[in-house]
Amino acid sequence: MTTELVALAQRLISYETCEPETVWEAAGFVKGWLEARGIEAGRAEVRGLPVLTAEVGPADGVPTVVLEGHLDVVPGRAEQFEPRIEGDRLYGRGAYDMKGALAAMMTVTAAMREQDAVRVRLAVVGDEESEEGEERGCDHLVDSGFLGDFAITGEPTDLHIGVEAKGVLAVRLEVAGTAAHGATPWLGDNAVLNAIDVFRSIESLPFARHSSELFDRPSINLGRIWGGDALNKVPDRCVIDVDIRYLPGQDPGAILAAVRGIEGVEATELLTRPPATVARDSVFVQALREATATHHDGEPMSVGRDGASDAVSFLRVGVPAVEFGPIGAGHHGPGEWVSVSSLETYRQALESFLGSLAGTAHE
Repeated sequence: MTTELVALAQRLISYETCEPETVWEAAGFVKGWLEARGIEAGRAEVRGLPVLTAEVGPADGVPTVVLEGHLDVVPGRAEQFEPRIEGDRLYGRGAYDMKGALAAMMTVTAAMREQDAVRVRLAVVGDEESEEGEERGCDHLVDSGFLGDFAITGEPTDLHIGVEAKGVLAVRLEVAGTAAHGATPWLGDNAVLNAIDVFRSIESLPFARHSSELFDRPSINLGRIWGGDALNKVPDRCVIDVDIRYLPGQDPGAILAAVRGIEGVEATELLTRPPATVARDSVFVQALREATATHHDGEPMSVGRDGASDAVSFLRVGVPAVEFGPIGAGHHGPGEWVSVSSLETYRQALESFLGSLAGTAHE
């Protein structure tokens, strides 16, 4: 199975799915792959991007588990879409986040065709990395009734079970200055430098020093900056986009108010997504923990995720959902990789978990 699984992951990585056209091409491949194995695949469109669904196993009287993944990736270098293997590492954009996990979910879905213990629903979206706050693919799935008793998103967790994740507050800040000739910058007030000072002020706000059981602090990143319109001019306007990942229990409204309280700032909210928290005593969480425990020296359920995921879409309607993915590193970076051996371990853990659910009480 490892050879087939890795080949599938490589094929998915080869699609440059940071553009809508290529996301559609990759979705077409996934649909064809499933249908070649006798699995009917539905396809919808949300904001011009595909949403795929497939189901196997009995329709009634058994637990239903949703395996959810995404095809889209953040932009990468051209060579990152040419997957390569070095030792136990499969390199490529999306290898870790999360085309490796998606390949495993596809093979698990195919392997569960003939069993009668659990209903498996596979969902594949094309916009998890999107900055859009409304009309997201996974929200469409949930609102259309594509639900289950439990959901797993294949985000990178190193074979741990992500029972908490930070929320997202993305803010656009406009900072002013005073123009002057570039040869006499002391006669002006540089808006770019002022914006950097504003960002440092956000890092010093009280909320940024909070911690919790699974997180030592919120995450604050300056993601984009625009400033200046001429080389020989002191810029009088600068705009920065700041990505704040706040902790469960923190109030994004209060954080935004604190940011707006910084002198000289005009702040516009771009995106807010809630944090994720799932009950650890859920019978499904415990069953996944038992299926995963054999692959760990320590506790597999002791992880909080710094990044957001589509798990919040399921949690919003009361479906327990966790993040759970293979071992790797470097997601969103230049050296992203996933462990080849962990892909097989991940597949085995998913199949073991699903196979253990016969007779499990619905929650």
